[in-house]
Amino acid sequence: MALYEFRLPELGEGLHEGRIEKWLIQPGDTVKEDDALAEVENDKALVELPSPVDGKILEIKVPDGTTAVVGDVLLLLEVEGAGDQAQTEPAAQHPVEPTPAPAPAAAPAAVTPAQSAAQAPAAAAPSAATPKAAAREVLATPGVRKFAREQGVDITLVTGSGTNGKITKEDVESFLTNGPSAQAASAAVPAASAPAAPSPSASVQPESGEVEERVALPLIRQRIAEAMAKSAYTAPHVTVMDEANVTELVKLRQEVKPLASQRGVKITYLPFIVKALVAAIKLHPKLNSTLDEERKELILKHYYHIGIATDTDRGLVVPVVRNADRKNMWTIAEEINDLATRARDSKLSPNEMRGSTISITNIGSAGGMFFTPIINYPEVAILGVGRITERPIMENGQVVGGQMMALSLSFDHRVIDGALAQHFINDIKRLLENPRLLLMEV
Repeated sequence: MALYEFRLPELGEGLHEGRIEKWLIQPGDTVKEDDALAEVENDKALVELPSPVDGKILEIKVPDGTTAVVGDVLLLLEVEGAGDQAQTEPAAQHPVEPTPAPAPAAAPAAVTPAQSAAQAPAAAAPSAATPKAAAREVLATPGVRKFAREQGVDITLVTGSGTNGKITKEDVESFLTNGPSAQAASAAVPAASAPAAPSPSASVQPESGEVEERVALPLIRQRIAEAMAKSAYTAPHVTVMDEANVTELVKLRQEVKPLASQRGVKITYLPFIVKALVAAIKLHPKLNSTLDEERKELILKHYYHIGIATDTDRGLVVPVVRNADRKNMWTIAEEINDLATRARDSKLSPNEMRGSTISITNIGSAGGMFFTPIINYPEVAILGVGRITERPIMENGQVVGGQMMALSLSFDHRVIDGALAQHFINDIKRLLENPRLLLMEV
């Protein structure tokens, strides 16, 4: 029998960390290859980690709710194997790169101010540059070590803030900013004499009956916040709002519902909106572009990948209908339904949520009308769809009932002017108000 270290694998391109939401096994359990071990949340979705081997779970190294980076040891398994072969195989894939060193000196005991003054000459702690400080065992992932090397930092001089003194990228950056003296001073403070961190309610005590709860912000919610802030502060947003008389579209949808049912397809208004959006983009290609700020160039995209903002329990995700211009209404409807279902079940792959050229967000399903959607940066526009309301409208001098759909188009004013945005939304309205014209776009 041999020991196998299961390390956090890469979760997708550009994804370097994940939070262990829930272990699906316990020490003592026997697992087979490809059995699910844990649910891990990354920047995009919740994914299951499969076991790469058959074995018995010995120890879980990272508890629920903890964020780990690629290469971190998550658990230990006992596997069939001879000698050290099973031990060295995972290490070859994700080298730990330990720094051998003698055992660190015992931490100094807490002393009174009088004792400290009397013993000061004898108890002076060595500086961070002394051999004793550099000789300690260093815990850091390969990525952090590489970052330290690139910055010219001796990682043995850096104080780790992670579990068991593990050094993070932020620790290296702090070392670069504050220098070794600040790190050494922080490390030299005995744990017993360090002041306890104040609780969140230490400064203001809630009154009787006021209950507060703190919950961890999911990684996906953190990334959504970062993306929204980047978009809002990078691209100057302007929103135009208009209405489309979709009375004919409502009738057409009712007509095709039986046929959709026979095909096993749920037909919503979104497939029609996708086709109208693509047709309008072809008339106004700037709406399907990205601004290269460094080179001062506009990248016009001659492919049409439509992002569909989808509300899930874990936050807003944007799966992508690729090459929407090449697909008919049925295919688009099937893809939207499939992507939305798997998005809510956290089963989307990272590649299914990247590469969109323009996006649609639908607040009408929640009862909303007009709003100011945030652009899915680096795209330059996003179409917001509100609810359809029946109300009186004027038609040929007479008051008739009409089905009106609210539309809100946010755009990057560095690339798109207001007149172009209105022409664009006018063409979308024209197609939605005359939905049989969309047959020409199939």
